[in-house]
Amino acid sequence: MPIKNPKEVFLRLLSDVRQGAERSEKIYQEIGQLAQDDQIREALEARSFVSGKTLATLDECFRLLGEKPVKTNSRIQEVFLENFLETLGEMQSPVARRIFILAKLNQLAHIRIGEYVALIAASQASGNFGVGVLLETCLADKVALVERTKRMIRNAVETKLAERAAAASA
Repeated sequence: MPIKNPKEVFLRLLSDVRQGAERSEKIYQEIGQLAQDDQIREALEARSFVSGKTLATLDECFRLLGEKPVKTNSRIQEVFLENFLETLGEMQSPVARRIFILAKLNQLAHIRIGEYVALIAASQASGNFGVGVLLETCLADKVALVERTKRMIRNAVETKLAERAAAASA
């Protein structure tokens, strides 16, 4: 479908983000089933919950705009998941698996953050202030999840270093 004007670009991008939120909820559930670490499993369940909330918020954006999501063909998350599962299957160290899972979750979140930043700017430029506010709440959730994941990565590394130091001094 040819895109003829900025509004259609905005709807396409918003639809991509909505499709991504829908798929993210499923991805978090799939990865959570593979996670061997209770903390990561719990974090993924929380992310899945937040994705569901985000999906409802994005649906409200479409309602405010008087539009419906358009069909998109973005495969970024499918490719991401395929690559993730393949690489994860090769990892044997629990600490390496944990850090890898957390790093990939942050990578996926940063892609979404970039999309939200662009959508917020576009909504402001087009005078859709209510939509902008809703998108900013979605962005805030993503940023909070990234910060939390960063702390989990730091904790995993610090725990591993402490174990090494204890083993070296024993």
